[in-house]
Amino acid sequence: MVWKSLQDVLPDVVANHYIISALCCVVVTFLLLKWMNRRNSKHKITHARVQRMHSTSLMENAVMQYKKQNADVDVARVLSLSLAELVEQLRKGALTPETALYAYIEKALEVNKELNCLTEFLPECEAQLQEVKKQSEKGLLYGVPISLKDHVGYKGHSSHCGLVHFLEILEKEDSNIVKVLKKQGAIPFVKTNIPQSMINFDCSNSIYGQTVNPHNHKKTCGGSSGGEGALIAAGGAILGVGSDVLGSIRIPCSFCGVCGLKPSGNRLSPQGFSSPVSGMSSAIMMPGPMARDVDSLALFMKAVLCDDMFQLDPHVPPLPFKDEVYNSSKRLTIGFYDTDGYFMSSPAMRRAIQETKTLLEEKGHKLVPFTPPRMEYALNELCIRGFFADGGTTFLDKFKVDIVDPNLKQQILLYKIPTLAKKIMSFFMRPVFPRIANHINAHCGVGSVKELWKHNTAIQEYRGQYLAEWRKLGLDALLCPILGPAFNIGCPGKLFAGFSFTMLFNILDFPAGIVPVTTVTSEDEEELKNYKGYYNDPWDKEVIKGMEDGVGLPVSVQCVALKWQEEQCLRLMKEVESVTRGHLKK
Repeated sequence: MVWKSLQDVLPDVVANHYIISALCCVVVTFLLLKWMNRRNSKHKITHARVQRMHSTSLMENAVMQYKKQNADVDVARVLSLSLAELVEQLRKGALTPETALYAYIEKALEVNKELNCLTEFLPECEAQLQEVKKQSEKGLLYGVPISLKDHVGYKGHSSHCGLVHFLEILEKEDSNIVKVLKKQGAIPFVKTNIPQSMINFDCSNSIYGQTVNPHNHKKTCGGSSGGEGALIAAGGAILGVGSDVLGSIRIPCSFCGVCGLKPSGNRLSPQGFSSPVSGMSSAIMMPGPMARDVDSLALFMKAVLCDDMFQLDPHVPPLPFKDEVYNSSKRLTIGFYDTDGYFMSSPAMRRAIQETKTLLEEKGHKLVPFTPPRMEYALNELCIRGFFADGGTTFLDKFKVDIVDPNLKQQILLYKIPTLAKKIMSFFMRPVFPRIANHINAHCGVGSVKELWKHNTAIQEYRGQYLAEWRKLGLDALLCPILGPAFNIGCPGKLFAGFSFTMLFNILDFPAGIVPVTTVTSEDEEELKNYKGYYNDPWDKEVIKGMEDGVGLPVSVQCVALKWQEEQCLRLMKEVESVTRGHLKK
């Protein structure tokens, strides 16, 4: 009887044993693969850091060699020149391209030690310097050293987006924007740091670490063109190329106190820029310039809007820069608002808008109140749902061989939650935290091709509604807030929706630019303590934590024009720069 019972039970025991063994093998294999991936990622990161040290050493030696042969060069004077002054002296021969290049290399080396804003120097800049000197006709940017956001394609270098996934993929040719800049005589000499994946407005990644704000090292420089903003603000570059898909030029410019322009989609060629989410079209990514003043942005646009650009990319309309619009003295009708109804602007930002409005009116311009329609709908349903149309799977694929940066962990956790779980979370959170609940639900994506088509149609309808309101008021341009002042490091990852101030103009595909106008006062800081926002929810509380201890930080405003009207946008930016200079600075 016992033997018979054993015969009955034994097969089940053996089967269970095999199942348990198989499961153990699966678990061990999974853990082993994870360990191997992590070890491989660390190896790649170490290699990248060694490469950066090598490129830094090459540039240090080049600067030392140049200074030995040119001991009388006044580097401080070179660095004090505006871009317009630098270009004039280079073209006249009062200053050599060598002097300009090595002055900025030396300054960039100094700035990087303090801010950690560079990913690598481009040793090819010395060869490009010689090519520039051979050019029979001097371009509009003849001899100008220029910095590049890291994902701007440059031959022989990776465009890694702050991700190990792209680290060892070297570009086979320059991006179109780099090709045109070189033809105009510019000399790219350095690439700058970005947040991991670039979908964050802090500036830290697992490869090169955290970039800090030049005005306050406890603050972030913004993202994703954060290294650009920090380098330019600290004087280590005079002109740079960033990119903007949700505010990635404008937020760093706001946080660091420099000027920047996000052009209309395809006004400049984006060919050769890498991306962690290729194919996404709801929010339109565009390269654009970053600099210390508005005239520098205008000169950049004038230089690159040329036949070379139009021939390289047939999707770029052959629209040369319109000097007559930029230099016009015609009085403008300007719409304005100081908060968007979704995130309440900081006290310093509302003050900046209202004081700028008053100064523009004193100059003779007409200022008209404007209310952006359905901001929460635009952010969640048009931007987030479209940006993560696949539920975030394409984005997450890039992290399979990476080490998640601490500043991105909260975002990554949200993307990893299954769609059904997100919907359940959203349902139960809505009565208590409706804004956060709707935002989580938007991350579920569109669900099907049919829904994607509906989504694209909704974007077109919203653009029509927005434009109708613009036309009804007879606006030439728009003055509005930007996220700022700069956040404390680590806070942006907890407040991803903070880009509501900027994403709107990627959805609308309007040009938008940033101009610093004032600084945070002690009165602004005191008023921030009473900030409640619109919802008094965890996000509104996070705003206070992010912006506290900001006295002295730059505060900027955002200027907007209609599609293809970059010159009109720059015109308003120039007006703002002119009327606020010496008036609002504290």
